[in-house]
Amino acid sequence: MRALVQRVSSGAVNIPQKSYKQEIGKGLVILLGVSEDDNVAEVKYVAEKCSNLRIFNDNNNKMNLSVKDINGEVLIISQFTLYGDTKKGNRPSYNKAAKPQKARDLYNIFVKYVKSHLGEEKVKEGIFAAMMEVKIINDGPVTVLVESK
Repeated sequence: MRALVQRVSSGAVNIPQKSYKQEIGKGLVILLGVSEDDNVAEVKYVAEKCSNLRIFNDNNNKMNLSVKDINGEVLIISQFTLYGDTKKGNRPSYNKAAKPQKARDLYNIFVKYVKSHLGEEKVKEGIFAAMMEVKIINDGPVTVLVESK
């Protein structure tokens, strides 16, 4: 499992044809990729790591605070392209990405774990497998890759 975590001043997903929009203020945008080898234990590990990641500045301007510490929000977006392999040719191969049903199940479990850590009202999400307009306003920029073991 791969989670590309971005510290943001705001983030949003929009799907005009479905009249769907989710927005957050200060917090994290998490782009989540699920591999064919992932399981629930790895989902739990990555969810806990993302929820507790200390990438927000404290009073001494040191990255010592988590999203929970700053009372921030999280926007989680499925992103199978994080498993794009570009070693051969110019078109990425997605052979290592999980099949849609497995990816959906583990994505939903990930969202559930993050909500259990931060609170339901603090976590928003995109729609799995939908084409979305994604707006990310980086704060820093600070971007960290969190991977399962």
